[in-house]
Amino acid sequence: MHLFSEVSFRNVTLKNRIAVSPMCQYSSVDGFSSEWHLVHLGSRAVGGAGLIFTEASAVTEDGRISPHDLGIYDDKHVDGLSRITSFIESVGAVPGIQLAHAGRKSSTARPWDGGKPLSVDQGGWTPLFGPSKLSFADGYQTPEEMTVRDIADLISAFAQAASRSEQAGFKVIELHAAHGYLIHEFLSPISNQRTDQYGGSFANRTRLLREIVTALRESWPDNLPIFVRLSTTEWVEEGWNIGESMELGAVLKEIGVDLIDCSSGGNIPKASIPLGPGYQTAFAERIKREAGVPTGAVGMITSPTQADHIIRSGQADIVLLAREMLRDPYWPNRASRELGHGNILPKQYERA
Repeated sequence: MHLFSEVSFRNVTLKNRIAVSPMCQYSSVDGFSSEWHLVHLGSRAVGGAGLIFTEASAVTEDGRISPHDLGIYDDKHVDGLSRITSFIESVGAVPGIQLAHAGRKSSTARPWDGGKPLSVDQGGWTPLFGPSKLSFADGYQTPEEMTVRDIADLISAFAQAASRSEQAGFKVIELHAAHGYLIHEFLSPISNQRTDQYGGSFANRTRLLREIVTALRESWPDNLPIFVRLSTTEWVEEGWNIGESMELGAVLKEIGVDLIDCSSGGNIPKASIPLGPGYQTAFAERIKREAGVPTGAVGMITSPTQADHIIRSGQADIVLLAREMLRDPYWPNRASRELGHGNILPKQYERA
């Protein structure tokens, strides 16, 4: 087992264990994919990665992080996404989509426009929704507390998005339950202070995620995998932690989740996070070992030997690269050469 060995999840086989992590591009209008998405994602498929994820794709219009986010809340979004998935598959990679709702962190500006919360006059929207009436940070809107009916509608929106994802040709779904967005907000006792069946205990705080997975398993083909991205710790003592992540990982495996993508943080604006190479890999290793579910390692994985070691040592089943893939779309080919597996670029680039 090494970085360039195949790995299968249900009926989907990846040609290697390198995935392009979801990265917002802020290049959509009304949720539609653009030429930018085709070239951005297509270039990384040409570069040799086995699995190519879209950015976080909103399941409702008001669930976008910014007005420029990708969406899959309208049937009209399918055609443009189909063009992208077709190209990705044509060069031997697997297309994946991350389904998301930004919750109380919705309605913000693009990073290069400051990244701050937007008012309606600035192109944002209101109300926002969350598990409780608690804003993310100073200057952010205070969300409306979701009713049980709101929650049911949200679960339905995720299921409809999964059906559109199948129509668009995606082969892997990842649920975004990390980084302080809506599902994570329900998981965390810091942002979830409800007293009904969706708050309080571990079982109640994880109920929304479990119900979304169950709904997806009914609307998404059984032979295609579902991944879940978790913030495995919030890096604060009173927050969601690795122990709960391990417990949740085992539960999710039982209800049809095929891999836990192990990230961290995002729900606490001033958490102290010890950044460094592979700083989250230990969480992937613990969940894989203790929960018995395949995991993905992500976060400051930059060198081929580092990525290969993660796989060879059994710390995770795949590695997901983000910024390194922005810097070098052909990183997988460079890694293949450095690790002695030869050139993996398509025939059009064989002279490179």
